[in-house]
Amino acid sequence: MPNSPSAVYDCSNPNDVMVARGGCLPQPHNYLIKRLSRGAKWKITPILTVSFAASKYSGSMNPLIICYEWFISAKISPHVIQTTTAATLDIPSPRKQLNPNPANASSPQPISVSLVVYRPHRAMLERTLQTLDTALDCFLKQSQAKSAPLYLINNGTDERIDWAQLTNGAQLQTNVVEGHGNVGYGRGHNLVIELTASRYHLILNPDIELESSALIHAIDFMDAHPEVGLLSPFIIDDTGHQQFLCRRFPTVLDLFVRGFLPARLRAPFENRLARYEMRDVINDENILWDPPIVSGCFMLFRTEVLKKLGGFDPRYFLYFEDYDLSLRTHEIARVAYVPSVRVLHHGGDAARKGFKHIKLFVTSACRFFNRFGWKWL
Repeated sequence: MPNSPSAVYDCSNPNDVMVARGGCLPQPHNYLIKRLSRGAKWKITPILTVSFAASKYSGSMNPLIICYEWFISAKISPHVIQTTTAATLDIPSPRKQLNPNPANASSPQPISVSLVVYRPHRAMLERTLQTLDTALDCFLKQSQAKSAPLYLINNGTDERIDWAQLTNGAQLQTNVVEGHGNVGYGRGHNLVIELTASRYHLILNPDIELESSALIHAIDFMDAHPEVGLLSPFIIDDTGHQQFLCRRFPTVLDLFVRGFLPARLRAPFENRLARYEMRDVINDENILWDPPIVSGCFMLFRTEVLKKLGGFDPRYFLYFEDYDLSLRTHEIARVAYVPSVRVLHHGGDAARKGFKHIKLFVTSACRFFNRFGWKWL
């Protein structure tokens, strides 16, 4: 067996699947490859291309689970397991305290942005990039900063995108990440969260339009309140009406009524849904401190906080990853809803997107409740 950072192993050969001890990978990874070869237990095809990183484990987390959940992306490949060790990453503990003088406080890049797409609606994505370009330009001129990198993560598996043509003259400092396949929304963002060294990092959906002053107001607020780790904006829909996307902790009934009942059948639950959506305290004028859950369509993080949290939990392929990350953020920092920061959101409900999205929604909901506790009514 080759003792190198990269090697190819034949799944049909037991000696190869074992991977020689003391070779290129530490023992937890050897064990992982043996488990992958069984396939059925992990519900993964045993003939895979597997990429993962060596890690320094912290706390009481299981090394095997960390490897599987954080660093594996798999796709079909004929008769081989290919392993590649990457740079060492530290999985941060969410219980660490904030550093009042973080290393990136004087970063030449005050803000970075990540945006994950999968077969995007072209016209809508163009509007997102154009309005982002305008908002970044306004902010950079005011702050006299030189750059604000945008990371475009293409989770599409069968198409490449002409990003230069798509940006349509926008002066974005664009970094394209693609070729990794559809690894999920949260894991797509995680690919670049570890790379960024900016003071703030914006997680953005490809169906958002920003007001030109949105980032100026957002970063002014964050600079003035160092205890805030996450900011959520005032959000309107296509018709100009406010979307109430801050949430109290959901019950199963809340999710069912809001996600799957036709509008004409929701009347008996109107007060219940209003409470879940925090309509009693969310408005277009007043700052709200520490809403339990905020929307993932626009999440402005202090980068130090986001890295301490380890980004999104990659076990959520789609849906509820923002619920999970919001609740974890409260453990180490404050969260603020700031209505002077304004965006338009074109998003829709999972139920309108077909059975596959309903299945993903239910799967992620179960994972969320298993972690944070079930509330039925």
